[in-house]
Amino acid sequence: MIFGTAGLPHILVRFYTVPDAKTARTSVVWAMLIIGGFYILTTFLGFGAATIVGRDFIARNGGTNMSAPLLAQTLGGDLFFAFISAIAFATILAVVAGLTISASTSFAHDFWTNVLHRGKERSPGEEVRVARVTAFVVGAVSIMIAILLGPNANVAFLVALAFAVAASANLPVIVLSLFWRRFNTRGAVAGLATGLLSSLILILLSPSIMKGGAIFPLENPGIVSIPLGFLGAALGALTGREPEAEAKFTELNVRANTGLGAEKAVMR
Repeated sequence: MIFGTAGLPHILVRFYTVPDAKTARTSVVWAMLIIGGFYILTTFLGFGAATIVGRDFIARNGGTNMSAPLLAQTLGGDLFFAFISAIAFATILAVVAGLTISASTSFAHDFWTNVLHRGKERSPGEEVRVARVTAFVVGAVSIMIAILLGPNANVAFLVALAFAVAASANLPVIVLSLFWRRFNTRGAVAGLATGLLSSLILILLSPSIMKGGAIFPLENPGIVSIPLGFLGAALGALTGREPEAEAKFTELNVRANTGLGAEKAVMR
């Protein structure tokens, strides 16, 4: 979960909301403290719910997804239960909004402009229009899938899938880009593909999908897919050299450790 958080797109996109490198560093420190504290608290919430509420009671009343709300209801009554439920609902909205923004901007900037049109907009404001259309399509498709699944479907496995994909596909590329001079475009593509495919396949073969007789025994594939993502990225980078990427590594390293030049790049 920690590795997945480091690679989640709606977490990474927050770096674009800061005005300069100094503020970005401060933002990272606060994010580490808050997220780290949250993951420590989940341990106490889990053991607290199992001890105070009871595992059998939680299993009969919504399963592990309801452990925190049921613990709140046991400790503080219906008012505290409503408060925790409202926080959960607000969190879902924030995550959905962040993912929609990440998907639309990535498609409009990375794929539409840089891949299809080789970095050039055909008309002013085209990228913004594409991002808006993409956001609408992503939202519409998500709503249709939710309607088709129905109210009784337990889609909690999607949370494990999101964290597994982020940790297995995104994180290896980020880490190796920062710390390995030899890393290049081939390695990034290979790492993303290996991490994504291994996460999807192992989730499909896990008990989360195959209720009886699962081929892969673990509900979360991270312990297997994360090393595969790093391995795929490393092997992909070793298949060829990219002198331009290696030449830029020193500049990236200086910026990462000092922030020098970042303000100049923003001003441009």
